[in-house]
Amino acid sequence: MPETEVLYSDVKFTKKKGDTTETASSSIEATYSEVKISKTQPSTELPECSTASQQAMSNGGSKVKSKKVALVILCVLLAVVVIALCYVYHDHMQTKKKYQSLEERYQTLTAKYKDLEKNFTGDSRPKCDKDWEQYGGKCYYFSITNSSWEESRRDCQSQGGDLVKIDSRDEQTFLTKKLSDKMNDAEDKFWIGLTDSKKEGEWFWVDDSPLNTSLSFWQKREPDNWEEENPEGEDCVRMGEKGGPEDLNCWFDKSCDKPHKSICEKQAEKGFITCF
Repeated sequence: MPETEVLYSDVKFTKKKGDTTETASSSIEATYSEVKISKTQPSTELPECSTASQQAMSNGGSKVKSKKVALVILCVLLAVVVIALCYVYHDHMQTKKKYQSLEERYQTLTAKYKDLEKNFTGDSRPKCDKDWEQYGGKCYYFSITNSSWEESRRDCQSQGGDLVKIDSRDEQTFLTKKLSDKMNDAEDKFWIGLTDSKKEGEWFWVDDSPLNTSLSFWQKREPDNWEEENPEGEDCVRMGEKGGPEDLNCWFDKSCDKPHKSICEKQAEKGFITCF
């Protein structure tokens, strides 16, 4: 039992006498009443409601604290990811720059190699001067100036060639197609390098090689050495047929003094070895 403390109290009582009220004095008997007050240790247990409230507050605080911790962890992870991405991007850019630099060096070296190869070995493809057309390893110039056969030949020679010598059916085909587009009318023909001026009926090319009769492309009833226009006859050959000839036959003998256009021919230049 917890220890109790005894407290004594003086209690006064009043007595009514007639209309006068008398107050009990010291002569009046005093009655003492013993009042006991138990003195106990305060209870450490909280009321049930108070405990529940504290528990709720404790749980709420724990939840807030957990959220803060989770947020801090998330921020740290995000920072790590950002740093990692920055590192990867930086590494990618450095790699890209290195690759571009290597590619540029490769292209530069390739261009230098091609230049060196060209300078050393030369270009083996046939080459023709400006305004000359290349075919079969030869160059052809279609003059639009009307001149005599001799003047036309001198003009070709001044350019490093001569009047054309036709050596094959393919060459004749090439020339007739070209002339078909260049001729303005039926008489707009072109001199070639064939003549019998040394001896009538014996045809020679400008390189003094005789005409191969199996590779001749005379028009019907040609050559006729017609003398009515020129008493000296017709000793030079011109060619061409507007719209294209039948079976490539478009050679005509004509007076060498007659002005005509002409076809010049020379060998195409080939690549050659040069050093520097």
